[in-house]
Amino acid sequence: MKYMQIEGVDKPISRLIMGTGDLRNLGESERNMLDAFVQAGGNAFDTAHQYRGREQILGQWLEEKNLREKVVILTKGAHHDDGSPGPRVNPQAIRKDLTESLERLGTDYVDLYALHRDDPDVEVGPIMEELNEHLKAKRIRAIGASNWSHQRIQEANQYAADHKLTGFAFNSPNLSLAKPNEPRWAGCVSADEQTCSWHEANQLPLLSWSAQAGGFFSGNFTPDNQSDQEMVRVYYSSSNWERYRRTVILAEEKQVSPIQLALSYVLCQPFPTSAIIGPRNPEELASSIQSMNLPLTAQEVEWLDLKREAIAQ
Repeated sequence: MKYMQIEGVDKPISRLIMGTGDLRNLGESERNMLDAFVQAGGNAFDTAHQYRGREQILGQWLEEKNLREKVVILTKGAHHDDGSPGPRVNPQAIRKDLTESLERLGTDYVDLYALHRDDPDVEVGPIMEELNEHLKAKRIRAIGASNWSHQRIQEANQYAADHKLTGFAFNSPNLSLAKPNEPRWAGCVSADEQTCSWHEANQLPLLSWSAQAGGFFSGNFTPDNQSDQEMVRVYYSSSNWERYRRTVILAEEKQVSPIQLALSYVLCQPFPTSAIIGPRNPEELASSIQSMNLPLTAQEVEWLDLKREAIAQ
């Protein structure tokens, strides 16, 4: 396992983060998967107030294993479709969601706390003031954004700097080799070329959700296979099929699978990155770990992403 650091968190953070969005209960297969992740050196878990019941499942497992102080919890709040109707990116919703998340997780702090969605009509000042109150109270170790534009993050961090507050220490949008035609879910943000350039300039860690583009590079999809309408809507495009073609070529050369290469692409960016993963069995976890340790040159990354026509020999 490889690790990264995020300012404010005193633990190393595994570059593979175990997602909990698909957990339905704490049965034998779920326990085995969580156990295997920790045994492999993973120590970071992603959840959210909006993920119905997932925080409780994670909290129960951590208590059973007595692992709380050894792991990093990333949870999210202030989602627009969660609890009270209407806009929720405001101090009251943040306070409510964080309090409930801590109760569900059975802990008095979270290592990483992100705002799950943005509301561009809301001024950043009151949001940063509220989050900093929770930092001071040590309920949160580091704050970040999920599905915010880099312009809004820059604005928030500028406000924090001007008012001697702590700014966002990480960003969690989608970043994947396959570029979405449109948001997968309402309000989602994917890192485009400008966003990646901004991250490179600022070296702000990026924690990518759906890093493998919903399995686009698994070999289970073809241009003629229109059965999965969400995949067709989000990822089917001529440029993405060309990216897939190139991953097949390079994967054969490196004797790995295309989907491993797609994950390696996310982890080989010129700025700190990690990937939120959802392996269904130990074999998929092992595949992700191999991807994390699969180096790609800057030229290979650019070629896969259609930014160059050839890889220099």
